[in-house]
Amino acid sequence: MKREKINGLIAAPFTPMKGDGSIAYEIIPSYYKLLKQNNVKGVFICGSTGEGVSLSASEKYLVTEAWASCTKNDPEFKVMLLLGGTSIKECQDLAIKVSQLPIHSISITAPFYFKPVNAKVLAKVCQEIASVVPELPFYYYHIPVLTGVDISMYSLLQEVDGLVPNFAGIKYTHEDFMDFQSCLSYQNGKYDMLWGRDENMLSALAVGATGAVGSTFNYAAPLYNRLIEAFQQNDLDNARTLQLQSIEMIRLLGKYGGIATGKAYMKLIGLNCGEFRLPVKNLDSTDYEQFVNDTGKIGFNNFCSVLAKNTNEVVTNTSV
Repeated sequence: MKREKINGLIAAPFTPMKGDGSIAYEIIPSYYKLLKQNNVKGVFICGSTGEGVSLSASEKYLVTEAWASCTKNDPEFKVMLLLGGTSIKECQDLAIKVSQLPIHSISITAPFYFKPVNAKVLAKVCQEIASVVPELPFYYYHIPVLTGVDISMYSLLQEVDGLVPNFAGIKYTHEDFMDFQSCLSYQNGKYDMLWGRDENMLSALAVGATGAVGSTFNYAAPLYNRLIEAFQQNDLDNARTLQLQSIEMIRLLGKYGGIATGKAYMKLIGLNCGEFRLPVKNLDSTDYEQFVNDTGKIGFNNFCSVLAKNTNEVVTNTSV
């Protein structure tokens, strides 16, 4: 397997839904165009933002097929799929099926019902799944706030090194910078470490991150591209200002109930992805009006993702 590292922004896209809760696959081509025009380098689909845990295996395959179909002529745009985490067999079956599609890589979270007790067991889980598709790069998705599995990723790298040949790296959604930096330097930087906390991107860049996966890249990619550019030019005052804008935007996610607020941001930029499935709570009309007012206060229109004005590619899902 050819080993490469991802640079720049990978969006964690929302799974677009219709009013009846079914998936609006037809919106995905327009979603791809939106991300591409805003200098996003790929997608990490069916993750937390994409409601992967609320999708069936067949739905995850069809979402993957839709993204693979509209990006197949763009080999630079990477489609990364989160298979799942609770069932090894289900992950294996889905991995084999999607391996026939033109996608970049696959990923898993830790099993979060029966939890692995240590890094050795977690490495064995990775091996079991990665081995059925040895030609595909395999990433582990570290998000202990949701899985409850807070195993040192440095320890995981020590266990998978030499055990899982197609282990490519880690999507790191945690705040342990000591562990993250240790992983970055492991075996002279052998593994791809993708930062997963948008509100801490500047800190991650400072310790060596070059690629990131985030939900807010869907609707505010220009902000983060400017942040990266400011950091690379050693314009730290500007970089800190841009990071603070990100923090103010992310605060509104918490104020209005969490992850579902992201789809409200998408509606604002013209790509209506519907609502989240239960048990996630969605914004009601009153909350949405207040949310729109708050986005004006933080100047969201000054840094949000947009489609070029001379296109009419964005499809608004009017069924929601």
